[in-house]
Amino acid sequence: MEETTSVSYNQNYSGSPITNIPQDYIFTIILLLPIDAILSLSVTCKRFKAITSSDTLWKSLCKRDLGSTCVDSLLKSCNNFNQFSWMKLYKQVYQIDSVCCHKLSYPHGDLDFPKARASHSLNFVSDCLVLFGGGCDGGRHLDDTWVAYIGNDFPRILKWKTVHSGIPSGRFGHTCVEMGDLLVLFGGINDHGNRQNDTWIGKVTHNENKGITFSWKMLDVGNIAPPPRGAHAACCIDDKRMVIHGGIGLHGLRLGDTWILELSDSHCFGTWHEIAIHPSPPPRSGHTLTCIGRNRTILFGGRGLGYEVLHDLWLLESCQGYMRWIQVLYDLQNIPDGVSLPRVGHTATMVLGGRLLIYGGEDSSRHRKNDFWILDISSFPSTTASSKRVLTRIWKRWKSNGYEPKSRSFHRTCVDPSGRHLYVFGGMVDGLVQAVEPSGLGFDKELFLVELVLQL
Repeated sequence: MEETTSVSYNQNYSGSPITNIPQDYIFTIILLLPIDAILSLSVTCKRFKAITSSDTLWKSLCKRDLGSTCVDSLLKSCNNFNQFSWMKLYKQVYQIDSVCCHKLSYPHGDLDFPKARASHSLNFVSDCLVLFGGGCDGGRHLDDTWVAYIGNDFPRILKWKTVHSGIPSGRFGHTCVEMGDLLVLFGGINDHGNRQNDTWIGKVTHNENKGITFSWKMLDVGNIAPPPRGAHAACCIDDKRMVIHGGIGLHGLRLGDTWILELSDSHCFGTWHEIAIHPSPPPRSGHTLTCIGRNRTILFGGRGLGYEVLHDLWLLESCQGYMRWIQVLYDLQNIPDGVSLPRVGHTATMVLGGRLLIYGGEDSSRHRKNDFWILDISSFPSTTASSKRVLTRIWKRWKSNGYEPKSRSFHRTCVDPSGRHLYVFGGMVDGLVQAVEPSGLGFDKELFLVELVLQL
């Protein structure tokens, strides 16, 4: 993509003071404006039209709104970027309305790959997929860690390798979040029904001689930790803290508490503290927490105390130094008839363009889903706005093309740095020949990629 480093003008702009402002100043001011204001500014005069059409400006806007890491990853993964302007890229990103699924396979004859499972963890960190644990047929837990190198582009064939030492004990229903180049794992349930509340740090190492290695170590958190649990939700906030909510505690009780883990700079110690605030989301399990900004986290769905499947939305944000929960009220006017939005065991992932992509899960009748929904987070209330306003048309269903995976729940997803490629592994599915439970459910071992369709 060719950059325009300057914008030239053939007309002498005199008369209006604003037209005499140096171009660098105008450029800086424009970058502070929302995109609608920039487009409106472009029709006011020839000078502003020239500035707001420059490739330099739109490259800066792409990095501002998509993130520098995302833009750099897109550049590395797409060979034909130079054929498009930055303005066209920006517009294409925000016009995405579909995904394309690709089935990924393993090298021919390679028998060393993860077995079928659900309620595991799957993360993208240091250019690698990292998979840990989960539950398999017979209600047994798994304690294996698998690593597959991805790099800058998604390969059609993946080669996994296992990690055999220093791993956490077997479990399912745990959480594992990315925090920079580290993974932070918490909790889970083993096949004896015991709930865990230990915290682990995982790290990928690229070694010239040994290739890619991965190591776990238990984090020292002192005497204070959240009560043991599994099937809770977690995410990273501020790139240095982890928040968890809810889950299934001792004696099968669903929890509704919120805890924050502060990691030390050395990554050797951590401090847990509970965020006891009201109002807050009711107790639940199988829900999702997703960071949608440095200090904002969205909670969606799950299964409540009465075993009901939920579809409420809650926003956790930092306000003047303290955390608070805000319920996001919305109507269902744009949800098609016959479509059930409430779900448990789904995934919710931030993808390209700052969108929250909800995939799969199951409803109260245990009907598993294979649908993709986008949640419009741009209309969510700010810290100072009223939380009583009912939002409309915040859900949009995306079309899916290409490979058609089975409907599933309690699978796991992760996204690469570009935000364009989403990896999905495992889960509970219907109609499998292998490892079918008496309930008719089966555990899946399929790995597939969901690509956001960008017309480049």
